[in-house]
Amino acid sequence: MATVTANPPRPGLPGLLKNATVRKLLLLAVAAAVLVPLADARWSSGSWPAALTVDLSGPLARTSDWIIDNRDSHPLFLYFFGHVSNVVVIAVRAVYLTLLAVGWAGVTALGALVAWRVAGVRLALGTAVAFLACGLLGMWVPTMQTLALMVVAVLASIVVGALLGLAAGLSDRMDRALRPVLDTMQVLPAFAYLLPVVLVFGIGVPAAVLATVVYAAPPMARLTSLGLRGADKEVLEAVESLGATARQRLLTARIPLARRELLLGVNQTIMMALSMAVIAAVIGAGGLGDRVYQALASVDVGAALAAGIPIVLLAVVLDRVTGAAGEKLGAEPEAHSGRGWLYALAGVVAVAAAGRLAGRLDWPDAWVVGIAEPVNRAVDWMTAHLYSGVPVVGGTADWAGHFTTWVLDPVRDGLQALPWWAVLLIVAALAWVIGTWRTALTAVLAMAAIGVLGVWKPSLDTLSQVLAAVAVTLVAGFAIGIAAARSDRLERALRPVLDVFQTMPQFVYLIPVVALFGVGRAPAVAAAIVYALPAVVRITTQGLRQVDPAALEASGSLGATSWQQLRQVQLPLARPALLLAVNQGLVLVLAVVVIGGLVGGGALGYDVVFGLAQGDLATGLVAGAAIVCLGLMLDRVTQPTERRARKGA
Repeated sequence: MATVTANPPRPGLPGLLKNATVRKLLLLAVAAAVLVPLADARWSSGSWPAALTVDLSGPLARTSDWIIDNRDSHPLFLYFFGHVSNVVVIAVRAVYLTLLAVGWAGVTALGALVAWRVAGVRLALGTAVAFLACGLLGMWVPTMQTLALMVVAVLASIVVGALLGLAAGLSDRMDRALRPVLDTMQVLPAFAYLLPVVLVFGIGVPAAVLATVVYAAPPMARLTSLGLRGADKEVLEAVESLGATARQRLLTARIPLARRELLLGVNQTIMMALSMAVIAAVIGAGGLGDRVYQALASVDVGAALAAGIPIVLLAVVLDRVTGAAGEKLGAEPEAHSGRGWLYALAGVVAVAAAGRLAGRLDWPDAWVVGIAEPVNRAVDWMTAHLYSGVPVVGGTADWAGHFTTWVLDPVRDGLQALPWWAVLLIVAALAWVIGTWRTALTAVLAMAAIGVLGVWKPSLDTLSQVLAAVAVTLVAGFAIGIAAARSDRLERALRPVLDVFQTMPQFVYLIPVVALFGVGRAPAVAAAIVYALPAVVRITTQGLRQVDPAALEASGSLGATSWQQLRQVQLPLARPALLLAVNQGLVLVLAVVVIGGLVGGGALGYDVVFGLAQGDLATGLVAGAAIVCLGLMLDRVTQPTERRARKGA
């Protein structure tokens, strides 16, 4: 007997009003109907009114002058910041001299043997090849400078982050206090961390190390807190029932149970520290980042690539070694593992001693392979043959010009033509629909602060670049992620590519876009797209693959096609992951669009670079504060509350 299913009644107005999103939209419509005519009558022009602007250039200039004048005499600098600076300089120099004393052979052997003990022969060979490649490219000394700064910055970041995470993991009050701080720090572009430390410590290694610590410590703090709070309750109760004190429970139960999260925090701290250590070349960090920065400033793509390759190799090696150490946790310890470490250490000492006796501590100049000249010849060929005039498709310069003319300029002009109050209203609507009224208030206040700082138009220029880059990133990322989620072969092929791209520091992405597109806003956007795309692809693929198989089987049994399953089952159930992909795409794009000021991106990124280069800290700090506000607004507009995310799931 056939079952007849009646068509469900269409919801009327009372049914629609039960939907929270519909109620919010109706309230916003009523508010707009009242406020828009009043705002249009009072402020008919689109630009931010001068009466609502606070000029901070004078106070910031006076503050900067006071710090510079008192840096050598005030007790705060003499007995605190001065000692901190001296400790950092001594520590970095000690590590650097130790690396040089061990020699290129000893450092290579040490890296390879550590990788061997942690992850096996294959990664050990890869580590050795990576270090040897740094020498072959003529970048051994800059690599050691970067590595010395990294060692000090990572150790300090781990200590600071672990202490903060320990406090947040053991205290609910501290967790509530730290959470908004860590959330805010997570969305700040790396450039924003450079300005405050330069104001206090000046240009040099101390400022670079401390900026790196501030940037890299939050992941360690967050993951330490997560690991401690996620410890198995039954194990903790069992330990407590045996009469253990709070300290004993922490040392014997909670910390061992959180080992994986702690090591993941170390991994993330190392990767963020390397990224920041390279960017900190702008404020005198030296090393590989300085070589890239100087080469980009003179548009010497060959020299930039020669310094960029060791950065990528260091990032990949550090990521693989720490990742392998995390996977190894919990496994049965190998027999004679302690003896193996002794043999490894003895091997390193023997290699280092042999190098010293042979007088081969420095990398031989005869072994250097110069790639700068061939790369620059290739770039010159591209300039002559690929930049423009290519039949049918046009050249890369033509693409950049068309993208600027047809996309970037209209989006920027459209945003700047909108009345400022309309921009705030749009921000409030987006943030409230996706979150709560607190989310909307935070986003509106952050956007309004940009106008108060007097950088409304440059901020909208930066926002236009972010929106254009995010649109391309999401279209490409969702398409590739969906394809990878539906094909195991494609997912396996993409995995190593995404791994490498996600470990590359932000600075490195500027090198190929300068080679292909020259300088300008379009290259900055292209670098941002390439940087953010791997995260969007990976989150999308993971979200679609984690959809309940039972839901797919049920839809398949009802005759749904593959396309219908994707559109009606997988995408709706993966909504939280897709929203996270949008959020991460925005945050990552903003980080590189700002750095794009180094290659002609203009707007806020240029102001930061100009302020750092010219010592105009007022301009740089105001632009940095605007970047912070823009990042906070974009994060809030695209970050749903946990309650709404669960409903979407």
